[in-house]
Amino acid sequence: MQAKPQALVVMDRQSFDAHFDSARLARLAELVTLGDPVWADDLDQPAVRARLAEVEVMLTSWGAPTLTPERVAAAPALRAVLHCAGSVRGLVGEEVWRRGIRVTSGADSNAIPVAEYTLAAIIFAGKKAPFLAADEDRAYQGWGTVTGYGDLSNFGRTVGIVGFSRIGRKVVDLLKILGDTTCLVADPYADAEEVKRAGATLVPLEEMLPRVDVLSLHAPELRETRHLIGADQLGLLPDHATVINTARGSLIDSEALAAECASGRLFAILDVTDPEPLPLDSPLRRQASVMVTPHIAGSLGTEIGRLTDHAMDELARWIARQPLQSEITAEALALGLSA
Repeated sequence: MQAKPQALVVMDRQSFDAHFDSARLARLAELVTLGDPVWADDLDQPAVRARLAEVEVMLTSWGAPTLTPERVAAAPALRAVLHCAGSVRGLVGEEVWRRGIRVTSGADSNAIPVAEYTLAAIIFAGKKAPFLAADEDRAYQGWGTVTGYGDLSNFGRTVGIVGFSRIGRKVVDLLKILGDTTCLVADPYADAEEVKRAGATLVPLEEMLPRVDVLSLHAPELRETRHLIGADQLGLLPDHATVINTARGSLIDSEALAAECASGRLFAILDVTDPEPLPLDSPLRRQASVMVTPHIAGSLGTEIGRLTDHAMDELARWIARQPLQSEITAEALALGLSA
């Protein structure tokens, strides 16, 4: 009988408690050999370094230290890093790729609650619900008194998706529950036929902007995407359009967005901001036309268990030498095409 691989869980204590209840820890123990310590948030402590010498697989998550060349060198048997969260950017580096260590991500599973949040935000944007609720002069009056908010409807609207990412694709699919929705996608790397099969139409960003009632951002954070939506782009949006950002705060020029929202022309639902959190004097704060939530769209609470289960499913496939479903490559990571 083949010996079970040696494994180490690497994440901060809060993440470990969220990921591994007794049932999931028992499943992990069935798949691998867990030594002492089972879990670590510091790979430089002597006791952990002794374990690293024999560890073949790491399960990582939030709070895991960067796998620097020195730390990777201290783990000569390491063959796989299975990330129980989304992005591995900042966790793995050149030495991991050079060694041929397999890397997987839970980004597909983490995309589910983000897409669900986005759908809810789009529906609320259609009715302008957050902004009316924040308007003390109108929140408690009948709909017949509402002016200056545009059409309060979720039927026959046009939604623009910037970035045909894993989350963007899920949002396109979820939008099918709304009646007569036109879905446009802007993404220079997307294939037009693939977007069409998903139920949307691929168009250039500048062509999309004047047509949308809601603009939802799902692009990666790269040098080229910083302030992708700036003053010029915001100026192309129709009056009463809503901008939704669940991706990265840097995709939007915050000052330009604040100015448009303060004028009453645009609205915004932001789960991410730049900077994050917003400074107390940010013009995006305390505007009735802006709803800001504290980066809650991703996996939280019981949703985290889905990430753990995904990583352990990948672990079972890796042990059985089966194809991995969510493997990350250095090339895809550099292009922002993977988490």
